[in-house]
Amino acid sequence: MISTGGESVEELVAAVRRGDADEVTALLESGADPDTLAEGLPVLCLAVAAYDEPVAEALLQAGADPLRRLPDGSTPLLRAVDGGSHLLVYALATSRTPLPAPARAELLARARRWVEAGAEAELRRVTGHTGPIERSRVRHEEIGGWCEQLTLGRTTLRDEHRAILTSMEARYGIRTPFDELVARALAHPDRDHVVWSDVVFTLGRRLDEETWQWTRDLLNHPDRLHRLLAAETLLFLILGDPLEGGDPFWERGRELVPWAGQEEDPEVLAALLNAMTHDSAPEVEAAGLAHLAHPDPRVRSLVPDALERSEDGRSQVRPEGLAAVLTLAGDEDPDVREAACRWLAHYRGREPEVGDALVALTHDETQPVRIEAVSGLAYRDDPRCVEAEHRIGPLDPELPFDERLMDVWRYQRRREAADGG
Repeated sequence: MISTGGESVEELVAAVRRGDADEVTALLESGADPDTLAEGLPVLCLAVAAYDEPVAEALLQAGADPLRRLPDGSTPLLRAVDGGSHLLVYALATSRTPLPAPARAELLARARRWVEAGAEAELRRVTGHTGPIERSRVRHEEIGGWCEQLTLGRTTLRDEHRAILTSMEARYGIRTPFDELVARALAHPDRDHVVWSDVVFTLGRRLDEETWQWTRDLLNHPDRLHRLLAAETLLFLILGDPLEGGDPFWERGRELVPWAGQEEDPEVLAALLNAMTHDSAPEVEAAGLAHLAHPDPRVRSLVPDALERSEDGRSQVRPEGLAAVLTLAGDEDPDVREAACRWLAHYRGREPEVGDALVALTHDETQPVRIEAVSGLAYRDDPRCVEAEHRIGPLDPELPFDERLMDVWRYQRRREAADGG
């Protein structure tokens, strides 16, 4: 079974098989060979076949070779491409920087073959089986999103090949045509699918006028999915590139107001409003107020973010904007109430009705709203935060600590300091 002898080799193979990344790391640090073979293949291939990213990364960090040529002519990297895992391919492809040009071309050609043939057809071709394919949905807990996993016989793959090709083309400076990227996303018509998300991310990093115009024009498409893709991409374009810097479209959300005014699909409209609210133009505020009574809570929850604008470096909110948020604070939907509460908690106007609304929200049925409301009272130096803090209730010990829970304590320290204590 194992190509080389020794207890450490057996321990490493066993640890890789059971997915124990900590044990794998410990064995590697103790001198185990990251290119250890099991049944003629490097243990990295076991991690790739199991979609075990932590174990694969541990092996790569210890020096496992993703380009090692295997008996069938493939490499661990090419096997990751075949398996269709976007994250695994990225990990293997970036473990050596830069990836040699021949390996880069081979990677792209392999991914393109899967994309052009289609995952199901290619799976049947490589297995030679004609029976039914077992399908299941796999969620990516760390990054969000999902993909479909297909199993035929003893072969399993995931349908992320379009994401692999898209991200690797972008990494290697290949500017894939706009329409081709749109077609890749729409082949997986769900905004939470890994391929859709990767296309949005890729287009959203193209901070040029051509991409902006093409994407904005896509809002005119009769199909709602095309418009949804455009709205999500426009948000990324507006946010800019946080790594390289630059946000040339930050103040151009106002250009989307006409489309928001005519959009009938609530999911698309919500995505448009989300993109628009990063612009401080008065017309964005008017567009938000126009949807105050929209029947879909996804739309109503975005209204508060459209209501604050900056003039001469100061935050400005018109009375009708504040009245709208106070109305939403009593909305029947908890997500809408939370959005309104968050806005009120960060509002610095001294109107007494704001504090009263926050006190009312400390009685909300949902704990996140209560936490935000108490925090907002504390930031306003409203003494009612002390008594309201007890209404937050027991916290889930599995969740990370929420820094807002310290706000009442900070308020009390400020008061003590002001009183000379």
